[in-house]
Amino acid sequence: MIEDKELEKNIKDLDDICDECKQEDESVSQNLILMGFKICNSCRVSKTIFPI
Repeated sequence: MIEDKELEKNIKDLDDICDECKQEDESVSQNLILMGFKICNSCRVSKTIFPI
């Protein structure tokens, strides 16, 4: 029962929707695995250039 809740949470995390711009992008799940943040490549570059 606990494993089912954890599995549902993990599947929800891999929905490819960016936390910053709310757009769907394939790079979101890649960045989640690499960096731990659910952001697309566009938002990642923006945060790198303008870190505020």
